[in-house]
Amino acid sequence: MLKLKFSLSCIMPVVILFLPYSTNSQNPDHLTVIKPKETDEVLINPGIGFMTFQRFNGDELNEGSGWTEGFPIEYQKFDGDLTNRDHPATTIAYWRIYWKYIEPEKGKYRWDMLDKALEVARARGQTLLLRIAPYGTGDERDVPSWYRKMTGPGKNWKFNSDVNGWMVDAEDPRYAEYFGGMIRALGERYDGHPDLEAVDISIVGAWGEGAGSELLTQTAREALINSYTESFRKTPLIALLMDKKTNMYADSQIPVGWRVDCIGDLGFWASEQNGWSHMYDFYPREIINCNVQDDWKKSPLSFEICGTFLDWRDEQKYGREQVKYIFDQSLKWHISSFNAKSSPVPAEWQDLVDDWLRKMGYRFVLRRFTYPENVRLNEKLSFTTWWENKGVAPCYKDFTLAIRIKSEKKSFIHVTDARVIDWLPGDIVCDDSFFIPSDLPEGIYDVQVAIVDRVKHEPRVNLANEGKQGDGWYQIGKISITK
Repeated sequence: MLKLKFSLSCIMPVVILFLPYSTNSQNPDHLTVIKPKETDEVLINPGIGFMTFQRFNGDELNEGSGWTEGFPIEYQKFDGDLTNRDHPATTIAYWRIYWKYIEPEKGKYRWDMLDKALEVARARGQTLLLRIAPYGTGDERDVPSWYRKMTGPGKNWKFNSDVNGWMVDAEDPRYAEYFGGMIRALGERYDGHPDLEAVDISIVGAWGEGAGSELLTQTAREALINSYTESFRKTPLIALLMDKKTNMYADSQIPVGWRVDCIGDLGFWASEQNGWSHMYDFYPREIINCNVQDDWKKSPLSFEICGTFLDWRDEQKYGREQVKYIFDQSLKWHISSFNAKSSPVPAEWQDLVDDWLRKMGYRFVLRRFTYPENVRLNEKLSFTTWWENKGVAPCYKDFTLAIRIKSEKKSFIHVTDARVIDWLPGDIVCDDSFFIPSDLPEGIYDVQVAIVDRVKHEPRVNLANEGKQGDGWYQIGKISITK
């Protein structure tokens, strides 16, 4: 199979590869050339777009501009309707829970809670993104009581803040032993689980947001990070944007994505912080300083809203210009998924959100597909395809391209060895061939295409093309098969 990825850095290879064809620019006789029609609809696809927070598709949203996090899920009665009122449909459910609920007794884990969340997510057409935060703020969000008893009542440690300080001493070897031990047990049980979308790396600070990570000694930093990177080799890891040493160390172990938790802060606390904001003063610099600007090529980036959309509109008084600026910045950073905290999208911004969703993550358009008009049994069918990824990121799932020839009597699926995970934004050429089985009946067959999983070979990705059939395959054209 020929796969080419076009970019300015590979101009010469592309020229060399195409020179043999420059003398004959016309399509050969008996070649079917299809240029499928593109659609501009918002696509719901695995691993990208909005996510529900502490909820699932079909649940009621949070009222007003508030939200909950860190506690066991309060499951709502489900009526069978997956519609999210005033919120996009999603393929990801995000659950954030405190350590104290997962390990209420030392060494005894409440995996039943996670099993149920994974089961419900799957039933609602979602996968689960998980963060187990070591603690939050206040006694109700403390570390497990058995760990508090072990280490004593002190809550005034190296990073002491009224907002997001350390509740326990992160340098105490017992912290990496027990909190890290829980993470290792989590990885042993769930790494590679098909319904687990990703796991947040959460090591210090309230809500596990990493505040004060720069104060860690390298010994403590490595012990905490290693509990994740050594335990999750199949399920993607996403690290909060913390500090240069922490993010770079995590990246040095395995490919790690990153996330930020205050997308949209153009000045929420500017009056108290000498004009400082996340969007203007922190994110643009720290992405470069932490050397994570290219992580998106291998690992997913998942962002979280600062406040809620209602806060943006009613408290911050953002207009369309500010909202579009925020969305455009996130696209520049190669966002794949977004946590709006299960808060409603204001109707007046719905068109901006739809346009954002058309670019978020990956968006595959089949531009051109060629194959012969006729082919004989037990002979080779060669085809060429040209795709465009109009999104800002690749698909991080191990999917592949498949071709199906189908008649009323029989069908045959050819699964290519294409690595869709390598389809970065821009143009992709994927050509291949396969032999027509000798036992296929003669006749006229439909030629269809799909991006499928590698196990069941079922369509998994909606394309930005017309022609989708009821079973997820996309109709391309017809071919005659004879003896």
